[in-house]
Amino acid sequence: MSSVSQTGNTSSGMPTDEAMHRNIAQRRQRGRIWQGVLFASTTIGMLVLVILLATIINESFGLIAVQSTVDPATIADRPLEELSKEELIVILEDNLKRRVYQRLEREQPLAERDQAALLEIVRVEVVQEEVVGSWPLNETLFNRAAIEAEVAEEFPRAEIQFRSWINPDFLTNPMSSVPALAGVRTALLGTLWMIGITILFAFPIGVGAAIYLEEYATDTWYNRIIQTNIANLAGVPSIIYGMLGLAIFVRAFEPLTSGTLFGLTDPTTANGRTILSAGLTMGLLILPVIIIAAQESIRAVPNSLRQASYGLGATKWQTIWNHVLPGAMPGILTGTILSVSRAIGETAPLIVVGASTFIVTDPDGPFSKFTALPIQIYNWTARPQDQFRDIAAAAIIVLLIVLLTLNAIAVLLRDYIRKRRSI
Repeated sequence: MSSVSQTGNTSSGMPTDEAMHRNIAQRRQRGRIWQGVLFASTTIGMLVLVILLATIINESFGLIAVQSTVDPATIADRPLEELSKEELIVILEDNLKRRVYQRLEREQPLAERDQAALLEIVRVEVVQEEVVGSWPLNETLFNRAAIEAEVAEEFPRAEIQFRSWINPDFLTNPMSSVPALAGVRTALLGTLWMIGITILFAFPIGVGAAIYLEEYATDTWYNRIIQTNIANLAGVPSIIYGMLGLAIFVRAFEPLTSGTLFGLTDPTTANGRTILSAGLTMGLLILPVIIIAAQESIRAVPNSLRQASYGLGATKWQTIWNHVLPGAMPGILTGTILSVSRAIGETAPLIVVGASTFIVTDPDGPFSKFTALPIQIYNWTARPQDQFRDIAAAAIIVLLIVLLTLNAIAVLLRDYIRKRRSI
């Protein structure tokens, strides 16, 4: 029988049963420690998300105190919401000061405004309706008596209402300087226009570049430089892309992005700060991510699939189009989802390109002036009134719904393509 050393090893160098069990126990203990660390990390992450969502919901609902300087019943025989466009114009003509009326006419003739815009003017300029106090959901649920007492003491003419800041009117109303009347219609339409242009610009170019780099490009110094730059561009701060968009799309390509090249806008008043410039800038922002994700997906397609296609007489392009690209499409769409998720929440590039912080005119094409939901949220959170923070929280919910909807559509499309490939 061989002798055993003091370290627990046999003379042949193999550990004894006791040393082996001790080593296994130590490794299992380290595994349990790391499992606990990973579980704690996941729990902390989920807790932060829950707190964030709870904070947003808490600010989006609650009691408000509304007070009007002029009683609406003294200027109309029925609720203002039921009045027609012509009746609202008559009220404005009879009650507005001449200076205010002329200013509104210079901004946009009253006859050209819709019923919702005229109703807002009546409430702001004639009725002078304002929210004099607001309380979040937690105070509404647990401290209502104190709120009613406070309103009765400080605002005896005010009316207390429960307000869901996110409602149909919030989605259909334009922007307003009065929080209770403000909506996200203009910003929502601007976001949808911008994301649409971004996808149409970045997706085909990104996938095309990935196909070239993976299937056609040879290992030369020029192609290696291209690949290195693409990888580096994926980490460039978004504000840099905003400056690039300002230099290229807003200034250098102003005739194109303003629409004057096609005779759609007046050259004396047009500029390149349009939805088209913003969409193209965001396209540059997400382009490196789409290229890298598409390359990885194309690289994951087995070479045996390509060889089988060549063996049956297919050309290189036929192989790429009919076999490689369909096989890589689920991964490509995954990268596109992540890219669009980044673009839809960006603010810095839009500020540099020239998104408006206050605009009441809906965008009607790629050459329109615009704003977007992130810009509007940023603008509202910078205001000192509590009500603007409430509607900012409601706008965040709208932005999250838009983001999740777009992601859901992309996921369903990806799963549909994957199922078709498996049939």
